[in-house]
This record gives sequence, C-alpha cells and structure tokens, in this order.
Amino acid sequence: MIKLPQCVLFDLDGTLLDSIPGIAYSIKAAFDAAGLPAPAFDLRRIIGPPVRTILSRAAATNDTALLDELERHFRASYDTEGWRLTVCFPGTSELLAAMKAAGHRLFIISNKPRHIAATCLEALGIAAYFEQMYTRDSVEPPYASKGDMLRALLADQPLRAVDCVMVGDTMEDASAAALHKISFIFMEHGYGDLSLAEPVLLKLGNFSEFMPFLAVENVQ
Repeated sequence: MIKLPQCVLFDLDGTLLDSIPGIAYSIKAAFDAAGLPAPAFDLRRIIGPPVRTILSRAAATNDTALLDELERHFRASYDTEGWRLTVCFPGTSELLAAMKAAGHRLFIISNKPRHIAATCLEALGIAAYFEQMYTRDSVEPPYASKGDMLRALLADQPLRAVDCVMVGDTMEDASAAALHKISFIFMEHGYGDLSLAEPVLLKLGNFSEFMPFLAVENVQ
C-alpha cells in the first residue's frame, strides 16, 4: 500500500472545487456585456489556466483590447455572482478532515485569484484545513507558473520534495510537480487530459478512493 507523505498540496479548480458552473456563467456574462455571441466550446477542455487564457481560447482571439474588456466583464460577474455557483466535489470535506486527523499538513496551489479562492474556501467551510495558500497573485510581480508557486512553498516552509505530494487534475499540475520531483496524484473527476506524460503516483476517480491510503497512515 502506498504511504502518503506528510504534506499534501492541492490544486483547487477541478480538484477540490467544481468551478465550471460559475466560470461558465461569468464567461457568458462577459461575452454578453461585450456584445459578442455566446461562445460554443467545451469548457472542461480549456479550464485550468488563468482566466485570460481561457477567454482567449473561448473567443479564439489574442486581441489585447478585446481580452482586456472580456476579462474586466468576467471579473465583475465572477467576483459578485459567479463564484457562488462553485461547489466542492463529493467527499472533499470528509477527506480533508481525515487527512488533518491523520497528521497531514495541507496547502493550496492554484491559478485562482487569491481573494476569490479564499472566499470560496470560507463559504464552503473548508478554509481552516489549510495552512497556507499559494496563488499567482500571492506576490508582486505574480508567480509565472505553478512550478514557481511550488518552489516558493518548498523554500518558505521549508519542505523537502520527498515529504510532499501534489494532488491535481491537469497536465500543468503534473508538470509542476515533476519539475520539483514531487509525487503526483491525478484526480479523474476533474477537467484534465487523462493521457498524462508526467509520472503519476496514483490515478483516483473520486475522493473516497483516498481513504484506504489514509487508513494506514501514521505521519505524526
């Protein structure tokens, strides 16, 4: 049986949080406000990167002025209404409580803006499980990637890569973990591509599948 390291680093969107309803709502609101027809696309296939990248793909454009406008309208909608449609994936609270009881240290690594990430975690009742959250806008200038966020976490805490595992749902999560030689657990309930090229410690369909690994833990 695989033994989980003491520190568990979670991505948010597609891993802990099902954010598609709120993001889809606010993308439509942004396109409506910009006078554009609603985009026809599969949001699950493009979610994960920063919202400007998502909007660029949805609108099939790199036009700076248009993307500035869409991002402004998106933020106005998402920061007031869209985020409220976010829900936890089934079993999230139970898993986090079990991990804390087993002695794990929990952290967030996310592309989500810090204020909205914190608001979602508080509203969903899971903020207290996490020691610290690393987002792109946690520093100025912003982190360029999740790899940079992980580098900062390892240095700040400080932690060894062998003492950590990253839990995520995208190639970006897997690549960031591999960059720092951190083990990676892929959540199949998320939005990412299943054909991952990076090393994967486990592929899990849902959070209930974590429980057998916690049952053999003694990390305190």
